[in-house]
This record gives sequence, structure tokens and C-alpha cells, in this order.
Amino acid sequence: MKKYNKPIYVTQPYLPPLKEFIPYLKDIWDSRWLTNMGKYHQRFEKELAGYLGVKYVCLFANGTLALMTALQALKITGEVITTPFSFVATTHALYWNRIKPVFCDIEPEYCNLDPDKIEALITPKTTAILPVHVYGNPCQVKKIAKIADKYGLKVIYDACHAFGVKINGRSICNFGDLSVLSFHATKVFTTFEGGAIICHDKKMKQRIDFLKNFGFADEVTVVGPGFNAKMNEFQAALGFLQLKYIEKNIIKRKKIANIYRQKLSKIKGIKFFNDIPGTKHNYAYFPIFIDEKYGISRDAIFNIFRIKNIYVRRYFYPLISQFPTYRYSLSSSNKELPVASRITKQVLCLPISPYLNSKILREIIDTIKMYFK
Repeated sequence: MKKYNKPIYVTQPYLPPLKEFIPYLKDIWDSRWLTNMGKYHQRFEKELAGYLGVKYVCLFANGTLALMTALQALKITGEVITTPFSFVATTHALYWNRIKPVFCDIEPEYCNLDPDKIEALITPKTTAILPVHVYGNPCQVKKIAKIADKYGLKVIYDACHAFGVKINGRSICNFGDLSVLSFHATKVFTTFEGGAIICHDKKMKQRIDFLKNFGFADEVTVVGPGFNAKMNEFQAALGFLQLKYIEKNIIKRKKIANIYRQKLSKIKGIKFFNDIPGTKHNYAYFPIFIDEKYGISRDAIFNIFRIKNIYVRRYFYPLISQFPTYRYSLSSSNKELPVASRITKQVLCLPISPYLNSKILREIIDTIKMYFK
């Protein structure tokens, strides 16, 4: 069995040519203005808002701090209905705000929060819904908005997978009360670490900007107990440089996704997502779902890839609700989570990045074909 000398990871961050970044580094170095909303921070906020097609962007050191601050900004308390099928940071943000997560099952088509199962979980303590656009596939935003309006709930979207995604030409970040992005190294768009809150009015942006900077309104006025969650100048400079290349990288990802679809389409027991009509995707991940018709289990093929030094990932396994920390959130009304429980045992994310070459791509596909039946 062939083993690669260097690991093949599920993704690799795109970085622009170093020679293009160095002038910005030198400028920051010479100015000695490293953080505290300097000129690069301000420029990146404006250029990012323009690229995304949103009104206001608030930059953060990372996506988790952005999500924690979003909950604070909307003064969310009590219980929040959310998904068990996500990266654990989604629920950690609730925990650190002393909010009880209430896990709702997912829909099988795109693994997002199932709107048809939300209402049964609403109690007098429910104050918000926290869905995730899983793998960058948009949630059923209209249905979720209708439920939120009916019960007077806030909606915060974890859009950390969904950078640049649009529905019928409209940014995915324009839905809900707030949306949160991540610019972590594993994401389609990266600023080393980083994140953002997308909001829709100037007053909310001001509140968020206070919260991310210790609550300071000015040198002598603290309006509330905020975080130190600001994006620094190095991250911001990389961010607006990355905007030059994001569309080219998405095109490269799309080509890889289409090759996977073409080559794996006839293998029984392997399912994958097709593009949603009217949606501009970012191809952040390429998950496949393996059932009993394939011949060997998801974990068996996962281990075969690891022997080859190919780091496919079981995003997301186990469910957040299966971690001991969060089992207390399960009640008789949401204990089973049958769809999420099935999907978490089937999912396997294959490598996808602008750097994935055709030889390695062919090896990944051939490995999957080899163990069919």
C-alpha cells in the first residue's frame, strides 16, 4: 500500500505570494501600530463588506470570540436551539455565556438544522436559534425566519463554513440578526486566525465594536464588560490581500469537487452533495456519506487513508451532544436525534484545496474505488 512521505491534509490554507505581503509587514513594522483598529483593520472591514455585499463588518481575532460576542451583543440568555452536527466551538460559545444549548435534529439533504423540528423544542426559556450553514450549504433561512418571528426569537447564524456563499445573488450573511464568520487556517478564506460578525445597522456595529475592545466607548468610558477580541493589523493586512485571490481559489475548489462527483457517482453506498440551484457555493468541504452498500465501513476506509498518510476527516464525529460536557442538554424531546446520529457515522470529508494536484486526487478516488465491495 502506497504511503505518502508528507501528510495530505483535508485542506491547506491558500497564502498569497510572500513578496506581495512583505510591503504591508514593513509598513506595520515601521508604524509600530500593531493592533487597536489601525488603518489596515479599518480598510479590511470596508473592503470585506464590499466583497460580501453586506452593510457592516466587525473584525475579530477568531471566529469563536466573534460568536461569543454576538451572543452578548444580542443579550441572549436562557436556552438556545442549535445543531449537534458542527464543530464544538459553536456550542462552547453558548456555554461560556451561561446559555443552555438545546439540540435539534438535522435534515438529511444538507445536514443543516431541521426547521420542522424546531418548534417542538421551544420553551418559555428559549431566546434564540443558532443554526450552522454546514459545509457552506445554506440553511432553510425563510422557514427559520418565520419560526423566529412567530415566537419572538433572535437568529444568529454560524456562517463559519460559508464565506462568500450567496443565495440568488444575496449574501448568506444578510439573513438572521447576526452572522459569524471564521478566517481560521482551515477555511476557504484565511487571515491566519480571525473572524467577523456581520450586522445590519450602525447602532449594532457600534455595540459590537465596544464589546470586542473591553467595552471602551472612549478613553474614560466603559459601557460594559467586553472582551479583548480585536483583529490585529497583520491579520487585517493579509485579509484584504487575500481578497484578490479568493475567486480564483473557489474556482479551483469547484473543479476538484466536480471531479469527485464525476468519478464517484457510480459507486453504490457513496453519496455526496450536488450544488443547490440559485446558490453560489464556496466548496469549503467535500463530504461523502458511506452506507452499508459500499462494502466496508466508514471507519475502515478512514483507517486505510490514514495508513496512506492521507488525512481525511470525519467532520463531524462524534456529535456535540455525545460529548460528556453537553449530555445534560438532552431531554426526552430531543434525546434521539436519529438523523444526526446516522450521518455522524457515515460522513467522511475528502481533501480539497487549491494545492491538491491531479496525481493525489486520482489516488484518493482510486482508493475509494478499490475497496468498493
